[in-house]
Amino acid sequence: MDDDLLIGAHMSISGGVEKSLIRGESVGCKTIQIFTKSSNQWKAKNLLKEDIERFHNNKQKTGITNIVAHDSYLINLASPKDDLRQKSFEAFVIEMERCRDLGIKSLVMHPGSHTGAGEDNGLKTITDQFNSILNLTKGWDVNVLLETTAGQGTNLGYKFEHLAYIIDNVDQKDRLKICFDTCHVFAAGYDISNEEGYNKTMDHFEKILGLDKISVFHLNDSKKGLGSRVDRHEHLGNGELGENPFRFIMNDARFHQVPKILETPKGKEMEEDKVNLALLRSLAK
Repeated sequence: MDDDLLIGAHMSISGGVEKSLIRGESVGCKTIQIFTKSSNQWKAKNLLKEDIERFHNNKQKTGITNIVAHDSYLINLASPKDDLRQKSFEAFVIEMERCRDLGIKSLVMHPGSHTGAGEDNGLKTITDQFNSILNLTKGWDVNVLLETTAGQGTNLGYKFEHLAYIIDNVDQKDRLKICFDTCHVFAAGYDISNEEGYNKTMDHFEKILGLDKISVFHLNDSKKGLGSRVDRHEHLGNGELGENPFRFIMNDARFHQVPKILETPKGKEMEEDKVNLALLRSLAK
């Protein structure tokens, strides 16, 4: 049973993108998430042919072929400011290009922040951006995964309806999927900490978006309470969520083939990842 559990963690690309796969293998990952470049800088060093070859070689060596990327935190496609929006547009296309070159088919991103322009304006802005981006990258084997957010500040995506609006108003709907973050969903007000609440939340998601849209789970406990709208990750079982939602997800047959990735705090030796992954294995019946 353990061998077919598609679980893993976010891995550092320090020293080269190919090193992330070796790090993932060392803690028992079957799937990983990476940044393809520095997450807090606009510029990125070009991926060389040798970088891409080493990455592909390590995929074969480790057997970790299910890889997810996450975009830079600086990108805000919902920005009402023309200069930041254009900069974000260009940076996101580069992120997609890097995924294409590395053979990564899923790029997770936070929908963005309206920064005072209002949710309706923000959602329309990001939808317009995506129509242009997806048209520009037509034919690329890269899907965009809109991440559920906690709703901190003026962030969009804390309601399932926000994500549905974006998908409904984008032409290439099949290229937009969802990344379901447990911490964010709980902080946004969806109580998945008990069985009744979990089932109710998943039923609501099915009605609004369709569960088949979930392409990745971020499995994170939450330091803050239900509806706090604060995004603070905690180790599994040590936060406000407890172990229950992770047990529900690990045993939900509908999500057996969906990658489940940790974004919990960790030190250099990644012992925390080993502990959290061991917990997930123990929760799977």
